[in-house]
Amino acid sequence: MLYLTESDVINLLPMSDCLVLMRTAFERLASGEAMNQPRRRLTLPTKSTLHYMAGSDGRYFGAKVYSTNPGHKPHFLFLLYRAEDAELLAVIEANHLGQIRTGAASGYATQLLARSDSRTFGVIGSGFQARTQVLAIRAAMPGIDRVRVWSRSAEKREAFARDCDVEAVATAEQAVRAADIVVTATNSGEPVIESEWISAGTHVNAMGSNQARRRELPSELVRRADLIVTDSLEQSRMESGDLVLGLGESDWDRVVELQNVTAGRSGRKRPADLTVFKSNGLAVEDVIAAGWVFERAQETGAGRQVYS
Repeated sequence: MLYLTESDVINLLPMSDCLVLMRTAFERLASGEAMNQPRRRLTLPTKSTLHYMAGSDGRYFGAKVYSTNPGHKPHFLFLLYRAEDAELLAVIEANHLGQIRTGAASGYATQLLARSDSRTFGVIGSGFQARTQVLAIRAAMPGIDRVRVWSRSAEKREAFARDCDVEAVATAEQAVRAADIVVTATNSGEPVIESEWISAGTHVNAMGSNQARRRELPSELVRRADLIVTDSLEQSRMESGDLVLGLGESDWDRVVELQNVTAGRSGRKRPADLTVFKSNGLAVEDVIAAGWVFERAQETGAGRQVYS
């Protein structure tokens, strides 16, 4: 069994490759070759929570496991198994695995859903996940020439702007008004933008919330959308507060899965369409990214053999 660290993952999983992997993941979901099991949670009276999610893709299957507590930072591990005989192949430290593949999923969705002439990009949030959102969307949409960021902490958004070569602005409205692409990457439980700030033709990626009572988008914006796309309808009904709180039961017929956009069964119809991608993060994304990292590690001699 191979043990791979966060540094190994960073070195072995470039964003350009992960964008291709995310396309492959949704192609295989569309064809039925891949399987995904939604996230489950076990919460203790201490407020410590164990989160776990599983999926399969061709030669590999596996599970991501992580724990959270309000007073401590989470730590993620991915367990990669060989599909043929269920042998444990690798244990992978997965904070950055999740960060990179989450960014890449947004980047891939943006390639499919945003207008091809998009030039401006507004980001709400300046934390761990926001960094790879910027990296991925720049890689996916090479025409982007202006990126604006806002977060509640002026110090953090200024540091983010320096590190990521973007423009820090004073208000959330300044970040997203007239932007062609918008990303919300926060831990907020309440909407962080207003519907009136978002123009027709904009593409919005909401990726910060994965709990049913938390959201980043206001209900009005969700209802305005001409096309709502999610990575998994099953998982969205369980944990996408942006949709659970923003849609009535009959409105769920309007929500399509990214695999269907990948297969050409749905997508943007007009330049003026307002499109929304609600990202939950799927285990199958972790599986395909982990399989890639494992194979590159074998090729390069990275990682540490724990036992054979």
